[in-house]
Amino acid sequence: MKSIAVFCGSSVGTDSKIKSEAYHLGKSLAERQITLVYGAAKIGIMGEVARGVLDYEGRVLGIIPGFLETKEIVHPKLSELIVTDNMHSRKVIMYEKSDGFMVLPGGFGTMDEFFEIATWGQLGLHTKPIGILNINGFFDHLIAYFKTMVERGFLKQDVLDAVVVDDTVVGLLEKMNNYKPLPAPKWLNKDRL
Repeated sequence: MKSIAVFCGSSVGTDSKIKSEAYHLGKSLAERQITLVYGAAKIGIMGEVARGVLDYEGRVLGIIPGFLETKEIVHPKLSELIVTDNMHSRKVIMYEKSDGFMVLPGGFGTMDEFFEIATWGQLGLHTKPIGILNINGFFDHLIAYFKTMVERGFLKQDVLDAVVVDDTVVGLLEKMNNYKPLPAPKWLNKDRL
């Protein structure tokens, strides 16, 4: 992977380990020469990941919709900034510019990004790895809910297995590097993509 889109909170939250692991992820991406693709903010967990990359001389691509572009939010030291018309365009460009996707703790926006990219994978619209960094068990309840979806017949086990989970940065990057994509759904009309 040459680039990873990271979906995470614009707030820093209340767990100091999440903040420190976000910075550690940024450092790890820089050391591996993996470009960070993210929402362009200098605040919250987003800002910590970017700071980790930039402190270790890595490359950071920020993508933000115009209505959020302010000096208070946008990181001033980005390698590149793309301003989009809206939130959906932002997600499309993040998808296009990334070889994989990683989810860190966040709120509704983070979940929106995760669920959309996971759905695109389920539909066969991409075969890129999706990883969840489960710092301090942040996603335990969500993962349990995914298992309920499988048990109740709303999600196939192989689709759930395609989302890799680890509680360490190094472990998750390794799993994402070794990712084996799902085969394209048999019902998919590839000629119409």
